[in-house]
Amino acid sequence: MAERFTLGVEEEFQLVDPHTRELKSHIEEMMAAGVHLGEQIKRELHQSVVEVGTPICADIREARENVTRLRRSLISMAEASGARIVAAGTHPFSHWKDQEITGQVRYTDIVNEMEDLARANLIFGLHVHVGVEDREMQIQIMNGVRAFLPHLLALSVNSPFWCGRKTGVRSVRSTIFKRFPRTQIPDYFHSWDDYAKYVELLVRTNCIDDAKKIWWDIRPHAYFKTLEFRVCDIPCRAEETVAIAALCQALVVKLYRLFDSNLGIRMYTRAIVEENKFRAVKAGLDGRMIDFGLRGEATTRSLIHEVLHFVDDVVDELGTREEMRFLHAWAATGDTGADRQLRVHKATGDLRAVVDALVDETRRGL
Repeated sequence: MAERFTLGVEEEFQLVDPHTRELKSHIEEMMAAGVHLGEQIKRELHQSVVEVGTPICADIREARENVTRLRRSLISMAEASGARIVAAGTHPFSHWKDQEITGQVRYTDIVNEMEDLARANLIFGLHVHVGVEDREMQIQIMNGVRAFLPHLLALSVNSPFWCGRKTGVRSVRSTIFKRFPRTQIPDYFHSWDDYAKYVELLVRTNCIDDAKKIWWDIRPHAYFKTLEFRVCDIPCRAEETVAIAALCQALVVKLYRLFDSNLGIRMYTRAIVEENKFRAVKAGLDGRMIDFGLRGEATTRSLIHEVLHFVDDVVDELGTREEMRFLHAWAATGDTGADRQLRVHKATGDLRAVVDALVDETRRGL
């Protein structure tokens, strides 16, 4: 392949007190214990958050090895120092106003600019990078892949609770983050130059200092030659993270092949794609979405199967057939992290029991 289509996976985890089950400001202890991880472990805005990111991975096999290795390391370090690791898009009951902010200049600047919008941004996501060297091709792929972002979100939804309340949506994380500027589904851009002029205008008018403050659901990374998928809640289970990363990669490769052959797919406006995103936010896998081609509704599960069929001809060369089988089974009869959280709460009426279940889910398969 002319392009390498490398993978990088970043996951944001909750640091939880094992006794109270509340979020715990524990990042400095994690950083001290994680010196051996180098740049693979990072602070985030709140001290109860730890982010880890894989090295650049040549393929899904390397991505799987690194995702599981990093989760194991985090769990071991946390438990040795009096904390637990949770993978979920929001904490079920801890309140943002009780959280300590990380004292780095970058985060202090964000809080000074955004105030309570930043303090309340107590959310945990999955970011998947797919390598695309050609900047022009990055923009064309971003334009095309926007229509598939709601499908990725529907698989990952894992945040039904917020500040002790059942919210009525499967991904309240998505609704919290939309309060920031430059989030959600990006607009259509005609070219890399079109996008670069947009960034230059924002920098010149003091909206941003660089393109890292563009936080769309998918974006060309400001420094790396990657497309970064940012739409997903962090899934409970490592196997779910790996499968979603494989689908992100397959979508990029499929669209690259089409555009490189002077072919294409229909492009849709941000407004209409946002309708499907809200349906994913609300109901996850068990809702319905707009089938743009048929101009009608279909079940979200059936439309995810269509996406998997769409990318099928690039799967074997990427070595992700196993992950696609997992996704087919997941879309057919599986549930989401949000569904499992809601079941535990319905059975127990206790959000602390939900946290305990999330601790166990985060360990699953490791």
